[in-house]
Amino acid sequence: MKTDQLKPVIEAILMVSDQPLMLDQIAELFDDYERPSKSLLRDVLQQLSADYLGRGIELIEVASGWRIQARKEHANRIARLWTERPQKYSRALLETLALIAYRQPVTRGDIEEIRGVSVSSSIMKTLLEREWVRIVGYRDAPGRPAMYATTRHFLDYFNLKTLDELPTLNVIRELGDKMQEEQQQAIADEEAQMLAAQEEKRRQMMEEAQAEMEAQGVVAEYDDDEADDTQDVDLDDLPEVLTFSELSQRFDERLSQRALQESQTGMSDNNMPGEPTYSEGAVTETTPHDKTEQVVSADESPLIPDSE
Repeated sequence: MKTDQLKPVIEAILMVSDQPLMLDQIAELFDDYERPSKSLLRDVLQQLSADYLGRGIELIEVASGWRIQARKEHANRIARLWTERPQKYSRALLETLALIAYRQPVTRGDIEEIRGVSVSSSIMKTLLEREWVRIVGYRDAPGRPAMYATTRHFLDYFNLKTLDELPTLNVIRELGDKMQEEQQQAIADEEAQMLAAQEEKRRQMMEEAQAEMEAQGVVAEYDDDEADDTQDVDLDDLPEVLTFSELSQRFDERLSQRALQESQTGMSDNNMPGEPTYSEGAVTETTPHDKTEQVVSADESPLIPDSE
């Protein structure tokens, strides 16, 4: 069979297969007289992989063989096809799986010694049920603890051909820092978008309120009154600011003028009780407590009432 004829056949086989296929498994699907060689199959698979560049699907080789799958950048939208949400794994489970992958074979005690905490039985049960790890033997030690290692299904799930493709610790550290920066940037962008949306909403509300006030003629009237108030202000009409000495001097002058006017008109005899009386050289006051009049003269000392 020629390459042009073989390519669509292999593409259809891989498209409907629910698991990766090795070269031997693909070759067995052909009759003996048309069965292609492994080298020809590999060439066709490489051509298909090049044809999928820039498309939503890709052809990759994993530990269990070749498979066609959707690209990971479209995973979020594809996941909406299923009503069931994908299972989320705890940090403790992922740390346990990472230790098994990098230190295999290891026992449960080795994992607990490295993590510093005990490993839950449910974690090991989940890893065994997912077929990500398996028991490869038992250590010759008291209690004969089981030793765990990863499986081929683990490599398939993480798109790996061999364990050598696992990222190194330096790469993981750099990847962690990059993910942290991306998360911080995403949070900052989200906050900026929220602030922009709030500002836009506030601006729209202000424009609506201003339009409503303009329709009622409130804004124009307020602006005219405010303009008139600012234009009618005259600096000469502002009250004069005086110092304490100037105020005292003006108070004394007014007292002297009032005393002079009262002495000239003879109004001092008709004053109401409780009001001070001014005359030349003397001032008569009424004490608010005992209603006793005291006369202070320029030539005489104050009169002190006799005690009974």
